[in-house]
Amino acid sequence: MDINQEIIEKIKRGEIKTREELEKAKKVASKKYKVSTPTNSSLLKFYHKNKERDEKVVSVLRTRPVRSLSGVVNVSVLTKPFPCPGRCIYCPEEKGMPKSYLKNEPAAMRAFNNNFHPVKQIRTRLKALEETGHTTEKLEVRIVGGTWSFYPDIYKIWFIKSCYEACNGEKSATLKEAQEKNEKAKHRIVCLSVETRPDYIDKEEVKKLRILGVTMVELGVQSLFDDVLSFIKRGHGVKETIEATKLLKEAGFKVCYQVMLNLPKSSPEKDVETFERMFSDSDFRPDFLKIYPCLVMEGTPLYSLWKSKQYVSFSGDELVEIILKIKKDIIPSYVRIQRLFRDIPAESIGGGCKTSNLREVIARKANNEGWRCKCIRCREVRERYKHGEEVFLYEERYQASGGEEVFLSLENKEKDTIYALLRLRDNNHSAIIREIKTYGSSISISDKGDFLYSPQHKGMGRMLIKKAEEIAREDFKKDKIAVIAGVGTRDYWRSNGYELRGTYMTKKINSKF
Repeated sequence: MDINQEIIEKIKRGEIKTREELEKAKKVASKKYKVSTPTNSSLLKFYHKNKERDEKVVSVLRTRPVRSLSGVVNVSVLTKPFPCPGRCIYCPEEKGMPKSYLKNEPAAMRAFNNNFHPVKQIRTRLKALEETGHTTEKLEVRIVGGTWSFYPDIYKIWFIKSCYEACNGEKSATLKEAQEKNEKAKHRIVCLSVETRPDYIDKEEVKKLRILGVTMVELGVQSLFDDVLSFIKRGHGVKETIEATKLLKEAGFKVCYQVMLNLPKSSPEKDVETFERMFSDSDFRPDFLKIYPCLVMEGTPLYSLWKSKQYVSFSGDELVEIILKIKKDIIPSYVRIQRLFRDIPAESIGGGCKTSNLREVIARKANNEGWRCKCIRCREVRERYKHGEEVFLYEERYQASGGEEVFLSLENKEKDTIYALLRLRDNNHSAIIREIKTYGSSISISDKGDFLYSPQHKGMGRMLIKKAEEIAREDFKKDKIAVIAGVGTRDYWRSNGYELRGTYMTKKINSKF
């Protein structure tokens, strides 16, 4: 028996259950066998040689577990370099890259090394995730790079068809065929998102996005002050953000706002006011947020303003205080803050915040002050799942973009841990489920066992669906409900009595299922 086999056998027998116990066992074994301490990746590689898949073993050896602790794994795919309609003064333009992206960003580097081909990008990413122990059957595919809606239609169709083919492991004659195959593929796309500008969203674009299978749209909002948007040459105003948000929500999309702090003509007070308005005014109220500090990069018009001292970046302390204020006093419980910093290496930043672990810094400060952010990401169950813990159903209603939103969640009694959620919208003419998600360590679609370490596959989603149907029928007085379902989730919805109609899964609810 060698060191690899000994450690794996101990995990199988239950002698090693935690990462702390694993690290201790590795050190003891390395002294015993007089070899260097094996890495988790090398142990996983050894384990997979025997084509075994014991989730108990994989969960202990999994590296960077955070990558699959939100119930799925995220795969970013970058589009090829293409002209952008924007003239934003802060955007870098590196030769051979889509506007605003740099080669030394991790996802951008992967795209560049694979000639921006979607199949190669996805397969490279899936291989890396699988080698480090992550379950890759449920994917959130995020398409980034420039303004998606500005790319030619023929390229967009080819690109997304290729994404499905990469997950399916085979080519298809048409986009529709590729989507149908993905319903039962090994790697299923459960969420597909693109990033675009508010002024490029209209009814025609919404239809195109649905045909492609997109379920979430990231809008480059940046600010809710027209004077700021004008100075940075954004090319649109707040009015376009309001209109785009409404169109997307009415069609069932999840909406993410990308917002920038520290922009020229803004101030700490205006930045805070942006978020106060965002959630007090029903014209906005996004589901997700990406909050980025404005960074000064060489070669941009903003760099010249910064060098001549016409633009001054906030200090790191100022940024931290702004974000603390936003997270503590403004962010509602139905919002998930996806990110607080872009993966731009410090050497590429001329001026502005260089603290890449901004989220951790803020979390520590909040903890020291004795409070916790209410956003979904900060409350996700992740590794804190306690098998058998009592779960409570909560319901929150609010007006947004001309419709009523119902946010259903399954949480613990203290409401500091969220296990699952569902977003239901009443558009007056229809009821639509915009999102359903169970958090915790991602479990293989085929695994139906009662896993002690994850809340997945325990009926939480079905419980939320039944409640949503009840609200749609009894409160909204609807006889039908629709779902903007990711292509890879269609089988799940069929098992709940839904059927495909156009690009939505629908169900008659005038009688109980």
